[in-house]
This record gives sequence, structure tokens and C-alpha cells, in this order.
Amino acid sequence: DQDLYCVKWISWKGERTPVVTQSENGPCPLLAIINILLLQWKASAIWGGPGGVKLPPQKEVITAEELMAHLGNCILATQPQDTSEGLQLNFQQNISDTMTVLPKLSTGLDVNVRFTGVSDFEYTPECIVFDLLNIPLYHGWLVDPQSPEQVQAVGKLSYNQLVEKIITCKQASDSSLVSEGNAPVPSPVPGGTAGPPQPCHLRAVPAGLVAEQFLESTASQLTFHGLCELTARAREGELGVFFRNNHFSTMIKHKGHLYLLVTDQGFLQEDGVVWESLHSVDGDSCFCDTEFHLSHALGKEGATAAPQDHRLQQRQMDQDYMVALSLQQGQDPPSVLSDLELARQLQHEEYQQHRPHPQPAPPQLLPAQAGGRLAGERRQRQKPDLDCTLL
Repeated sequence: DQDLYCVKWISWKGERTPVVTQSENGPCPLLAIINILLLQWKASAIWGGPGGVKLPPQKEVITAEELMAHLGNCILATQPQDTSEGLQLNFQQNISDTMTVLPKLSTGLDVNVRFTGVSDFEYTPECIVFDLLNIPLYHGWLVDPQSPEQVQAVGKLSYNQLVEKIITCKQASDSSLVSEGNAPVPSPVPGGTAGPPQPCHLRAVPAGLVAEQFLESTASQLTFHGLCELTARAREGELGVFFRNNHFSTMIKHKGHLYLLVTDQGFLQEDGVVWESLHSVDGDSCFCDTEFHLSHALGKEGATAAPQDHRLQQRQMDQDYMVALSLQQGQDPPSVLSDLELARQLQHEEYQQHRPHPQPAPPQLLPAQAGGRLAGERRQRQKPDLDCTLL
């Protein structure tokens, strides 16, 4: 059922902490906020406190109605201690606006970014939820200041305003409107011989075209400048919500790096997959566990293949090191084995290791290793007084 969400229990700061996962698009704003409250332990006062609803340790599934109820209680708990009439009236108005927005959290919020800062959004009623809970909302879709044409064309417009400007410029017949906000570019004057000064013919790059090119070139809604600003702006250990491509993710900054909480239900049973790194614009990322250590194996199949892959990777690294060392010393580099040859070599060593009563034999060269290093190069020489072989 789309209104049921599986709960994944992780070890977070020494405590067994729940994380709500999702199986399809839609409720990501709700889950991003709820997971922040869980990781911040703000929800503990609501679920475990007097008059609250406690989340049982064996809880595996939670409904959308339960999540809404918990979130509503957390918002009501933000009532200011100051009893002045002005603050209380303002709080009551905020609560009224929030209750209107809450149902949208399970279907998707409409937020309108501005390209001038990672926290710049057009203020809409949807943003009041983040304000009341003191949860920062970020994005990384910024204009590069080193591109003055784009800076001038985009300005302080929001996304919706920029799209309207592009449409207007395309439909406009007035050339001054089409080229508004762009510096004229001098075109070459025919000729080139010395003589009286010639008038400078100007042509302007259409502002709508520049704005449209910006949107097309940044379709991922994350720019390099935006990623740098996001990393600098977020505080160490801060939990916030990251908006990108109509998706809301729980984000944290740990030791100067950004990570997104993995809420895909497909990783429900993967204890080693909790965070996903956010360090690249092109989507290149890696999974980490709850301690932000790189996760190598995914699932039973990956866990089984991990030792063999690790040894193969280690051998490849050894080869690269030997080649670099030989080049540094001015020697001819040793022949390098391909991945297939390394795999065969490891398989041969595995077979030799598990053979009953192995007989010591001099190391042999593999057919593809003529002139290269020995197959058992990393294995120490066997001594007569030892009963085992050191690898």
C-alpha cells in the first residue's frame, strides 16, 4: 500500500534509531522532515513523552496518518514560551497555514528556487513547515558568477519567473526586449584599411536564449558552483533538507563532506547502506554505512563476491605500484597483467591452497606472464621447519 512505509532501524550515535523508507515517488517531503526529527531525536519527546505515542522498538511499518499525527504534534510543540499577544497571534496564524499545507507533504511540495543562493527560495506557504521546525531547506542550482552573461540574464529571478521570461522573449517582436539585459557585442567592420573611423555595428545576444541555455546546461539542477556554496554554507553536523529535481532528501554535513540519507526501500535490509555521498554534479556517488565508512558489498551476492574482488583489486594496485616504482628508478616496467589474467592467477592460488597435502613446487610462470613477475611473488618462501604457508 502506498500509504504504508517500512521502517529501517540503524545504529545512530550509539542508539537504535528508526528511519522511514519509501517505495515510490510522492511522499519525499514528509519523509525528509520526519527522518530529520528522528535523527535529531526531536521526535522522542513526542513519541516517548507524556501524552505522546511511543514508537515500539519492533516497529516495522508505519502509516501516513501516523506520520502526519507525529509531525503535527511536533509543530504544536514549537509554541513560543512568550505569552505576549502579538507572538501568540502570529503563532496561531502560522499553525493555521501549516495545517493547510500538511496534506501536501505526502504528495509533493511546490517550491520555487532562486539561482542566487543555496537557501534562496520564493516564499510560499509550503515553506512555513520548515521555518516552524527550524529545518534548513537547501538547493544547489546556482548561476556561476564567472559567467557574466548568465548572471545578467538570470538575475534574481525565480525558476517560474525565468521560464516566463524565456517564453516572453521568444514571442516578443521588439528586439530591445529580446536583447534586454545583455551587453552588445561589436561585430567586425568590413574592410580593415586605415581611414576615417567607421561606425561600430552592434549585435546583442538574446537574453531569453542565454537563460534557456542556462536551464538546458544545468538540467540536473546542481551546478559546480552550487555544490561548492552548499558545502561551505551547511554547518558541520547539521541536518537539513536538500531539494533537487522535485525530490526532497535528508542531508547532513560530516567532516566537511555532504551526504544524503538513503530512503529507498530496496536497501531496507542493507545495514551497510545508510548514506550516499554528494560530491559530484554528474551523479557519481558512493554508499556509506551509519559511520560514513565506504560500503563495499551490497546484498548476499555482493558480500560473497567481495573477498575475491578485493584481492583482485589489491593485486591490481600492487601492479600499478610496481610499474610506477620502476619508472621512477629508470628501469623497464614489469609486464602488467590484465584483470582476466589476475583472476586466473588468484583462482590458481585458491586451488593450490585447498588441495589436500600440497607438495612444494618451484613457482611457475603463467603463459601470459612471459618475462613478467612470478605467480607467487607475494608468497614468502617455505621453510622446512614450518607447517604453514604465509600469504
